[in-house]
Amino acid sequence: MIFRRWVKRSAFALLTLSVPALAQVALPPDARRPALGLGAAWYPEQWPESRWDADLTLMEQAHVNFVRVGEFAWSTIEPHEGEFHLEWLQHAVRAAERHHIAVVMGTPSAAPPAWLTQKYPETLRTMENGRKDGHGNRQQFDWSDPTYRELSRKVAEKMSEAFGHDANVIGWQIDNEYANESFGETTQAQFQRWLRAKYGTLENLNARWTTAYWSETYQDWSQIPIEEHGGNPGLMLNWKEFVSDTWRSYQKNQLDAIRAHAEPRQMITTNMMGWFDAYDHYTVAQDLDFASWDDYVGTGHLDPVRNGATHDLTRGFLRKNFWVMETQPGFVNWQTDNNALDKGEVRAMAWNAIGHGSEAVEYWQWRSALNGQEQYHGTLVGADGTPVPLYGEVKQIGEEFEKVAPVLAGTTVRSQIAVLQDYSSRWAINWQRHNKAFDPVDALLSYYAPLHKLAGSVDVVADTAPLTQYKLVVAPALNVLTPEAAKNLEAYVRTGGNLVLGQRSAMKDEDNSLFPERQPGPLAAMLGARVEQFYALDQTVPVSGVWGDAQDTTWAEQLGVTDQATQVLMRYGTSNGWLDGQPAAVTRKVGRGTITYIGTGLDAAAMRRAAEWMLKESDIATVLPEIPADVDMAIRSNAKTRVLILTNYGSEMRVIKLPHAMHDVLKGGDTTSVSLPRFGVVVLQESAGSK
Repeated sequence: MIFRRWVKRSAFALLTLSVPALAQVALPPDARRPALGLGAAWYPEQWPESRWDADLTLMEQAHVNFVRVGEFAWSTIEPHEGEFHLEWLQHAVRAAERHHIAVVMGTPSAAPPAWLTQKYPETLRTMENGRKDGHGNRQQFDWSDPTYRELSRKVAEKMSEAFGHDANVIGWQIDNEYANESFGETTQAQFQRWLRAKYGTLENLNARWTTAYWSETYQDWSQIPIEEHGGNPGLMLNWKEFVSDTWRSYQKNQLDAIRAHAEPRQMITTNMMGWFDAYDHYTVAQDLDFASWDDYVGTGHLDPVRNGATHDLTRGFLRKNFWVMETQPGFVNWQTDNNALDKGEVRAMAWNAIGHGSEAVEYWQWRSALNGQEQYHGTLVGADGTPVPLYGEVKQIGEEFEKVAPVLAGTTVRSQIAVLQDYSSRWAINWQRHNKAFDPVDALLSYYAPLHKLAGSVDVVADTAPLTQYKLVVAPALNVLTPEAAKNLEAYVRTGGNLVLGQRSAMKDEDNSLFPERQPGPLAAMLGARVEQFYALDQTVPVSGVWGDAQDTTWAEQLGVTDQATQVLMRYGTSNGWLDGQPAAVTRKVGRGTITYIGTGLDAAAMRRAAEWMLKESDIATVLPEIPADVDMAIRSNAKTRVLILTNYGSEMRVIKLPHAMHDVLKGGDTTSVSLPRFGVVVLQESAGSK
């Protein structure tokens, strides 16, 4: 049930929270937690208790092994201030337990009750137009407000006191789909205090933001506004960082209340929204036990590359396996056209998640609500309580999950390649695209797609993440380069890593200011080259060289070589005169490592050849090189086994020859070839020593 009103958001921050290094810590054991979870969002508060067993029986028959409950039930849990009713929720947990279904408990702060916003109108967020939001939807709260934080903490505390030691409660979800900020005076004052804590003096802030431009210089902290667009780039970047810290402290307010009463085995998460960028997900995720996200297609059909990359993005928040906390059962209701996914596509979508490291897939929602804003949304059971046609497909998924769970237990995605993703860079480019067609996420995916196709797995991580495990690191559109990130990348190359920088990389510093050096800024000396000029293109520019012939249609950077050890890989053809014959991509060896800069956009065929070159230079073997273009491959492994998941997204049957015999986990037996119909899935386990 992804939140689609990208209405302007609200913020609260104390002071900047420190960002500790993320440790790879094993989750505490829990016998009730399924090895592979198949779940549904269940709303028992919307139905008479006499109906619950019938619903849970259908869930059990479909092999659903967990439900999420409570996340929108504040008015039922606390119908009047201080009057808590949790008996019905305890009955629901026990009812689920009788059907061998575990429970993830959601805190209900995404949808405050009417009594709260009526009694405490200051808890309603201030929209960007200055008006207060109102009751009747969700996300209408101002989470910068201390009163709202206290009330939401109290309900989380009461719930954790009741369920923190419940054997059938395996985890918690805090709130639901963080989205909206507030633009009121109290939030602005908090932002100003946050800036003062960060910069210390106005002189420092003014210098780092170059506020002499357009007489933006501040003489008092109270003069600093909130800017979402069109403002000073330094101001806008800091607002986003403030918002990110705000969501982290908002979340920690409830997280601490839960952890004070819950057993360590009860994991805590929140459901994020893929490429949604209202806040820095690395900042918000770091206090959680595991990351999760809500996977929706909306209009159209599944793009396995983009969807797979989004799974990898989510896995990269904490660099370990994750959950899909919501996904669509066939169709949604919040698009202009809400087509259903084709028969078999929901199953393929579930396996896409598992292949990229998810340990659970949960459908939103179980049963159609009789009223409310999402009456037409897809479900597994209709309003009459009987299964819809998709129910059988989800039942098949459940049966397959049970069969494959022992094989996938203890496995994760173990990649030799990392693609770097940075929220500050995405914000900076989207505020000043210079060419409206240049999308930083599309730029990332242009590299990700062929690399994943060839290697079978790619990590998507922050530019400050540990990189020594990777043979190849690619940084498309890494526009903002902090000192920490620059040091991390330089150390990676000098210790033998292979770094590839894409267009618009290393142009700005941590204040969203242009570097005084030409791109790639602090890395230019190591590259032995620099960007002489960038061009937003209004014509197709030919490019040729080591990776063959290519066409650049959006953005071109003219490179200049400053060191004779730097090799030119690609050059521009005749175009606007400035680019004619100039270097478009260069590389240089640095000790045992290499640094490469690609200043041109490459079409898909040329990018495939460039990816093959990257893998060869990095000594990375191609996995199943003859796999058809419309067949997706994902790989999970541990020290003892490797599992390949192949899915056919094409319209025709595909036959794939395997390099050696592998075990077909779903069908049983060993095989040297597989046949995949449309949306067909095969799970292959390699025997020890066969890789």
